[in-house]
Amino acid sequence: MIQNIPLVALLLIGVTVLVSLNGFKNDSFFLKYHFLIHKIKAGEYFRLLTSGFLHVSITHILFNMVTFYFFVNIVVDGLGNFPFLVLYFGSLLGGNIFAYLFHFNDPYYSAVGASGAVTGVLFSALLLYPGIELMLFFIPIPIPGYLFGIGYMIYTLYGMKAQNDQIGHTAHFGGAIGGILITILFVPRVVFSSQLMLVILSITTLIAGTLIYRNQKKGL
Repeated sequence: MIQNIPLVALLLIGVTVLVSLNGFKNDSFFLKYHFLIHKIKAGEYFRLLTSGFLHVSITHILFNMVTFYFFVNIVVDGLGNFPFLVLYFGSLLGGNIFAYLFHFNDPYYSAVGASGAVTGVLFSALLLYPGIELMLFFIPIPIPGYLFGIGYMIYTLYGMKAQNDQIGHTAHFGGAIGGILITILFVPRVVFSSQLMLVILSITTLIAGTLIYRNQKKGL
């Protein structure tokens, strides 16, 4: 029920929807605040934050906000309001900084969306409650959270390497790492309760670092 959503989450949803709707009808507003590599290089670092409140379509924002809705209660209950805000904005910035590093040599790479922040919230929920089971629309059976997390990260790595779609895999990956690290910061016990997932994520992070290094070498 919507009344069960914490006030802090409702405020984030409200601001994101309002900013996104303004971006839909106002091209100059959208272009001023979306993620664009060469503009960030020129010093417009605010785009690392503001782009997380813009979306390209109603479907895009609905997907992000519905995913956020399903997991936000778990994270706010597990962390508290202030740590949750740190996690949300830390994951948003982590996702965009990772995307900036990965696409550093592509001056016209652009992106928008709350996906990095939402992915951080999702992975925080998986760490806080490792026994959680998820139901996906196309798979009518419950999936253990740790298996979903591992599969998601492997798929994200594949998407980062292939770069054959319009999905911001790099922001998803950076957001997930941000969510994991911030959750550990506030709730250190998850290191012991979610060891398998953390080991797999550590390996995928090393692979992602290798991909960034190779991308940087290509641009030299």
